[in-house]
Amino acid sequence: MAQPTKQVTQLNIKNRKASFEYQLLMQLTAGIMLTGTEIKSIRAGKANIADAYCTFVKEELYVRNLHIQEYEMGNMFNHEPKRDRKLLLNKTELSKLRGKMKDKGFTIIPLQMFLSESGFAKLDIALARGKKLYDKRESLKDKDVKRNLARQDAE
Repeated sequence: MAQPTKQVTQLNIKNRKASFEYQLLMQLTAGIMLTGTEIKSIRAGKANIADAYCTFVKEELYVRNLHIQEYEMGNMFNHEPKRDRKLLLNKTELSKLRGKMKDKGFTIIPLQMFLSESGFAKLDIALARGKKLYDKRESLKDKDVKRNLARQDAE
């Protein structure tokens, strides 16, 4: 029997504001429970994680405000674009995150969505704390210094 070939596409949807707005403390990779039309839209690159965040409902972790555009070829069974989607983590990871979330000022945000080698959609999430205004200014200064050094090295 012939082995099916694995199709690897370079899907890489990032949350660019995450590292600027938040101080990232702990990062994990989680699977996402999706329907058929949702994964087809993700493979087409029609997803946005800029406003998304994660929250606990009962004992499970869900991602909210993750916008996946409706599939163009879908019919009346197409998915809802901004529904809550369950994240797949093991119990120890969930208990660590739940314990940290009890501290004031922490949140869980998605950083990046990608397709694994086996074709499953994965989401990199991070436990984060919001930055103050002076921390953001510091980040901008560091970014400018790195850019100027790179320009000087290129010349």
